[in-house]
Amino acid sequence: MSRENKSEKFVKSINKSVRSSTRKLKPILRSIVGKKVDVAVRDLSFSDKRISNDVKKTLSSAIANAENNFQLDIDKLIVKEAYCGKQVVMKRFRARAKGRAAPIKKPYSNLTIILTEGNKKIEEKHGTKS
Repeated sequence: MSRENKSEKFVKSINKSVRSSTRKLKPILRSIVGKKVDVAVRDLSFSDKRISNDVKKTLSSAIANAENNFQLDIDKLIVKEAYCGKQVVMKRFRARAKGRAAPIKKPYSNLTIILTEGNKKIEEKHGTKS
């Protein structure tokens, strides 16, 4: 999948209906942007956040897409973009004292990760070196 610049390839992986709020996903996604994919996978593996497993799964899918569909070199791949958006919110109720009920919101998110082969501009912008 190419965008404006034909020489540069972009590989995308989307994970829909991730059982987490965007507020909890954004710090994890911000921490992997600009890193090489092997470093990002390592960081996600050792993260103590529950949702980092789903992020790692989506990143692994993007790496597999790059290797199998576009024949890109895995060692040169870096995370160009990683973002999330809201999806549905399941609404539930919890029984409380004196016959009352309290609402519970269970949000879902869409997760998108875009990879590209490493180039100087992106690596300098995010401070990673190859």
